[in-house]
Amino acid sequence: MDYKIDGKNKILGRLASEIALILQGKKSPKYEPRNVGSDRVLLKNFRDVAVSGKKFKEKIYYRHTGYVGHLKKQTYEEIVKKDPRQAVREAVRRMLPKNFLNAKRLKNLIFIENDNGSTSSPQNG
Repeated sequence: MDYKIDGKNKILGRLASEIALILQGKKSPKYEPRNVGSDRVLLKNFRDVAVSGKKFKEKIYYRHTGYVGHLKKQTYEEIVKKDPRQAVREAVRRMLPKNFLNAKRLKNLIFIENDNGSTSSPQNG
């Protein structure tokens, strides 16, 4: 089943937890924890997702390249300027269970660019 969600003026964390619940298949009567699930989320207005407080400038995302001393950090503001899909996708990824189904479930998150129905798939990485 396809769930259409409008992200306009929704708080990032609350939106991510709602999407993660759907991607796990918990809203489906055929829910099975060991399966990916057939539910998809079509997210529109992902550019207008809000964060509360000072998080827009102060929230920091860390990633490590694997080499000694190569810890990279970016603020939420930098990530949203570059690609707002990445911020939403990362929030949803962190809310899903940490297992081998995580990447497969994230493929069911589809971002809708504009109202005419064109879609964009999330970037891998």
